[in-house]
Amino acid sequence: MSDYKWCHGPTCHEDKTQDRVRGSKGSKVLRTRKIKQNTDKSWYNPNNFYNYFCSNGCYNAFAHKHIERIVAIAPRNEPLETPIDDPVKTKHTGGYIYSDGSQHTWTTTDIKKREVDTSME
Repeated sequence: MSDYKWCHGPTCHEDKTQDRVRGSKGSKVLRTRKIKQNTDKSWYNPNNFYNYFCSNGCYNAFAHKHIERIVAIAPRNEPLETPIDDPVKTKHTGGYIYSDGSQHTWTTTDIKKREVDTSME
């Protein structure tokens, strides 16, 4: 297996950066970037999109170009849902006092996922 892969960005070879310039004088080209595959490292993850794209821009260009085919791989016809406990609202009062004498207040909402019993009875 090669230590490198070519960026899959559809316009990577058009970006005008010095590291993409290749060729001899008079026949220069902009070339797609190579991406080092660190397969010998413990943190290497073959599913990381940075193994296939040199930047977020190239990733986004690829996704934008192929979005309909990407979604067709696993279409979603129903929404996903996560069970939660009833949200708990908490009112807080801060140390800041306004010129009219009132204190700064704000509300937070604590949302917790409900623990689902997956044991077989």
